[in-house]
Amino acid sequence: MPLLPDRPLGLAPGSISDYRELARRRIPRQLFDYIDGGAYDEATMRANVDDLADIALRQRVMRDVSQLDMSVNVLGQDLAMPVVLSPVGLAGMFAHRAEVQAAQAAEEAGVPFCESTVSICSMEEVARNTSTPPWYQLYVIRDRSFAEDLMARAKAIGSPVLVLTVDLPVVGARYRDDRNGMVASMPITKKLRQGVDLVSHPHWVRNVAINGKPHTFGNLEEAVPGGRNVKSFKKWVDSQFDPSVTWDDLAWVREHWDGPLVLKGVLDPEDARRAVDSGVQGIVVSNHGGRQLDATPSTIKALPAVAAAVDGKIDVLFDGGIRSGLDIVKAMALGADACLIGRAWAYAVAGRGKEGVAHILRIIRSDLEVALALTGVTNISEIDHNALVDGDDLIAASAGPIANLRSKIKKST
Repeated sequence: MPLLPDRPLGLAPGSISDYRELARRRIPRQLFDYIDGGAYDEATMRANVDDLADIALRQRVMRDVSQLDMSVNVLGQDLAMPVVLSPVGLAGMFAHRAEVQAAQAAEEAGVPFCESTVSICSMEEVARNTSTPPWYQLYVIRDRSFAEDLMARAKAIGSPVLVLTVDLPVVGARYRDDRNGMVASMPITKKLRQGVDLVSHPHWVRNVAINGKPHTFGNLEEAVPGGRNVKSFKKWVDSQFDPSVTWDDLAWVREHWDGPLVLKGVLDPEDARRAVDSGVQGIVVSNHGGRQLDATPSTIKALPAVAAAVDGKIDVLFDGGIRSGLDIVKAMALGADACLIGRAWAYAVAGRGKEGVAHILRIIRSDLEVALALTGVTNISEIDHNALVDGDDLIAASAGPIANLRSKIKKST
């Protein structure tokens, strides 16, 4: 793909897809691929978007929708709308102090921001620059003492929710990162191309490479060998994911965290039931944005069966493929209590910083208002499968193939 000059879109961005294009033009190819890419052939990543697009909302008319309520209560918190900014690693490389800018935009919109373990801005920097402490996302890493320190730091800043990512015992192959040198050394010709790419993005060079300093790995600075080198950092982080983690490790987490605990990365109903039995307060139905195991179900196809398994006992959050407020309504109709958005805010902050994030949150809220009004629902908490065309069939289909397969296995044995 040829390099494009660093210039704004001909028209102001009006959608999350527009912000994706703006981000592609604004930041170096290596960083854009990191945001935009998925695992292996990226089939699951595409399915996350495509399967949501295939679901049809059920339009209803002649109902009084003059008063609409977008607010929800999730994990004991009142949210202005059912949206959480998902943890995004290395976001501070996309824009000047990006985690801080995104957290400020989220706070002004009345929704939570979740700080990633592998953020550029530390959780303390984010907390200093907002009046609402961020949620904190944690990986269970091999160095348990450092993980314990991270939980203590999150408690110290008043973080209200700990999001434990559980779908990363090993790292999925991300071919785009391999091709562009994000994780591996490159021949001199590719390094020269990368250098040309960098200088072809003067907005990024000025605002991030120069004015965005310090380029530290805020939450892990003391642990990472190699200082501020991105490749050394990623190599160390990848080596720290612990494949020995089991459900028993939740007891260790609970020794160090007594607030609401959410497991991120649940796709299977049996795991959802296990999560309920383990005493967590919520789960995120997630396939890591299609960045881990390719060929898994899209999250929207996994959601109904997982929500049914939870049966209202804990909160069910959802992520993967959300590109509009209409997608959020679809997810809520199939069992989600709220949704996390990741790539959407990453594109926006890369394109226009805090104002970009604030803008996509306004877009999402406007989408939600239109979707509620035209499905005839006045309170978003009342959205259910009746808001969808063939909603009953969608829910039944989520369990059908699994039930049929088990039936065949039983007959064959």
